[in-house]
Amino acid sequence: MESEEPSSAARILLLAAVALVGLNLRPFITGIGPLAADISAQTGLDLKGISLLTLVPMLLMGIFAFAGPFLQNRIGARRSVIAALVVLTLGSFLRLFASSGWQMVGTAALLGLGVAVVQAVFPGIVKQQFPRHVGVVMGLYSATLMGGGALGAQAAPLIAAAAADWHVGLAWLAVPAALALWLAIRCLPRDGGTRQGTTSTTALLKWPRVWLLMACFGLVNGGYSTVVAWLAPFYQEHGWSAAASGSLLAIMAVCQALAALFLPVLAARGEDRRPWLWLTLAMQAAGFAALTFWPEAAPLASAMLLGAGLGGCFALSMIVALDHLADPVEAGALSALMQGGGFLITALPPWIVAVLHDLTGSFHAGWLMHLACAIVVAVLYWRVSPGSYANAMNPGNTGVAHQPCQQKCAIETPL
Repeated sequence: MESEEPSSAARILLLAAVALVGLNLRPFITGIGPLAADISAQTGLDLKGISLLTLVPMLLMGIFAFAGPFLQNRIGARRSVIAALVVLTLGSFLRLFASSGWQMVGTAALLGLGVAVVQAVFPGIVKQQFPRHVGVVMGLYSATLMGGGALGAQAAPLIAAAAADWHVGLAWLAVPAALALWLAIRCLPRDGGTRQGTTSTTALLKWPRVWLLMACFGLVNGGYSTVVAWLAPFYQEHGWSAAASGSLLAIMAVCQALAALFLPVLAARGEDRRPWLWLTLAMQAAGFAALTFWPEAAPLASAMLLGAGLGGCFALSMIVALDHLADPVEAGALSALMQGGGFLITALPPWIVAVLHDLTGSFHAGWLMHLACAIVVAVLYWRVSPGSYANAMNPGNTGVAHQPCQQKCAIETPL
């Protein structure tokens, strides 16, 4: 791939590809919650079984994110994304025929694999093709990713009701996945020559900063995976219908998308992303506190706070990882590793919350757990200042000469 920014026409098409690919990375997960009762009735999955439909994809997102440097260097980012979109299209289509619990978990695994590959290599594509607009374009990618979550939550119960079949409510997602595949084939830049040895995953994993970024990313997105799995069932326990609880989840996802789009633009005006990260964590804490103590007082406000906090924090976390290194391939490798370890953490909370629900009879313990996680991440991010990037990325005795991103890399100009 070329390191210079594409022409205006190519850039518009590439931005469209970024948006449509992002749109397909979450709706297969968010569509489950509103339809959980119907899926459980037919497949026999209990709460812990339903949680696997979130846990398994997130687990695969974590495991295969570690393959990001290999995929980018040996196979190529473009070919990896195209293959992943084929898998996403197939996985969604197969849900039309899933009638048992293991079949649903199998399609979840297939979809998680496709998303894992995209997430592992896509940030590197963005940094390489838009080197002066990383924050803005990553904001667009994150916003459409969250917007896809809104699409799944809102459309799944409506389409299922219209078709009188929950299978259709999930399988229709093969259509936007196929459209993304077509656009990716047409618009993604061709893969250049392979780059051997520029990035050492083993070397990166020796740096404490990588583990800190993993922990922050995982704890925050654990809140997301729990919310998309259990927010709708939580309010259904309070008497809400599947459509109404799905709408609440969709509103939350819309707020995620808006925050993911606009907060990176605001954060780009300064070098330090932490004040904005702390703002998003405060919103998460307020949202989880409201779900715990006042669930019926202002459910819409709680969902909006959670959405803005989770979406903004996701986008800013991705940008902070890319800020650490100037080289696009190395920055992409760091982002992939952060997502790898992070999603391994992210996979567990929906299952933990299901266990806590079985033990206590409610979701309140789960919401409290995520309130505590937001506070922990706020403390951890104190260490992630721009002035610390050079020391954090100092290779020491690893033998790999990585160049930290200079401060000018952290400030983007408008598109």
